[in-house]
Amino acid sequence: MKKTYNIDVDCANCAEKMQEAAKKTPGVKDAVVSFMTLKMKVEFEDGVDENAVMEQVRKNCKKVESDCEIFLK
Repeated sequence: MKKTYNIDVDCANCAEKMQEAAKKTPGVKDAVVSFMTLKMKVEFEDGVDENAVMEQVRKNCKKVESDCEIFLK
């Protein structure tokens, strides 16, 4: 399953850091972060709890870019 989330990030380099952190999160098959549109597209592995995975994605992104935000639905 794929979902798109609104994000708040200050620069393209920070967006790249968020993308790499998201991709390394267990349960994420793929992630693409666009600084231009301020969106994060996440493809989840089959059978995972998307909300729990996204909470971990948020934590991992905060570790590499503390002032970023992911707006979970």
